[in-house]
Formats: sequence, C-alpha cells, structure tokens
Amino acid sequence: MALETILLWAVIGLIAGWLASAVVGGGYGVIGDIVVGVVGAFLGGFIFRALGTGAPFGGLAGTIFVAFIGAIVLLLILRAIRSATFRRA
Repeated sequence: MALETILLWAVIGLIAGWLASAVVGGGYGVIGDIVVGVVGAFLGGFIFRALGTGAPFGGLAGTIFVAFIGAIVLLLILRAIRSATFRRA
C-alpha cells in the first residue's frame, strides 16, 4: 500500500470520525477519531452495499459521507455497549 493511500485513509478517517463525534457527542481524540472514521468507512461501505445503494454522490465527498454514516453507526453501537456494561456493574 502506498504512503499516499495510507495518508488519504487517515485524512478521510479523521474527517469522518470528527464529524461523527460532533454529531453523536463524545470524541476519542485525534487518533481515536481516525480509527472510528476508518472503521466507519468499512461499516458504511457494508451498510450501503447491503441496502443496494452507493454513495449519493461520487468522489472524495461521497467517500467521506459513507465513512461518516458508518462512523455514526459505530459510535452509537459503542455507546450502547458502554451503557449496557455500566448498567451491569
């Protein structure tokens, strides 16, 4: 994998993770937002493929949008798991 590709993934992850943290609340810092955004990109891609649709627009903006939606879903799942864990203890 080329360095440019890795940097592009990091930038997309940072933007999507930061936006999702701003919408859902509670960020994980710069590195955490990058991880949430990159994992969210995979999750968003899976969700959009499962629905039989693609990004509503192409290019970098479409990629960030899909990653953003996936990051929101991921943050909501993490919040639900954390909430269930705290209720148990």
